[in-house]
Amino acid sequence: MNDALYGPLWLSLRVSAAATLLVIAAGAPLSFWAARTRMRARGLITGLLISPIVLPPTVLGIALLSILGRRGPLGMVLERLFGATVVFHWTGAAIAAACAAFPMFFLPAKGAFEGIDPALEDAARLLGRGERSVFFDVTLPLARRGLAAGAALAFLRALGDFGTTLMVAGDIPGRTRTAPLAIYAAWERRDLATATWLACATSVLAIAVLLVVERSTSTLLGSRR
Repeated sequence: MNDALYGPLWLSLRVSAAATLLVIAAGAPLSFWAARTRMRARGLITGLLISPIVLPPTVLGIALLSILGRRGPLGMVLERLFGATVVFHWTGAAIAAACAAFPMFFLPAKGAFEGIDPALEDAARLLGRGERSVFFDVTLPLARRGLAAGAALAFLRALGDFGTTLMVAGDIPGRTRTAPLAIYAAWERRDLATATWLACATSVLAIAVLLVVERSTSTLLGSRR
């Protein structure tokens, strides 16, 4: 009983944390690029990056399977080089959740970078700072609130992902059954106690994450005044 209650929840935390790290690693540079580039194709590329918002989860899952599967280009490379497969594994669930959650980080981060006054960065350059120093010491701190909000939204989106995770990782108890999948499985077998407990635990966790982010960002803004 404890495994049925706590196992999916802990796996969801693990998957969501890994997915959020992947989203931040890819989303921070891409959102900065999208905010500053003047390429004509920016709109098209941005649209592709945020397409998981409007794509049905099954469509996104099929696309990922075609890439990550054993016959997919990336899946073949991973298997040949490392002997690893991500499909029907918790790492596949993390990648699927990351792809589904990516727009939730990308859009706030892009807005945060766009909202920075270029004069502040130019002032740092006039003081002799290099581009690397300007980015890490000026740009990132100024965009920190948007980045934190995006990371929280990405974590929560990954925590609640169902369709894409199911398509890529399947619903394997003890291996890939995250909390949303466990809630559905419990509901199907009319185990309302387990379904209710997992739903409440997931909701409490999501609210706690939002409160922590809100308090931390409010403290950050207050310290600057």
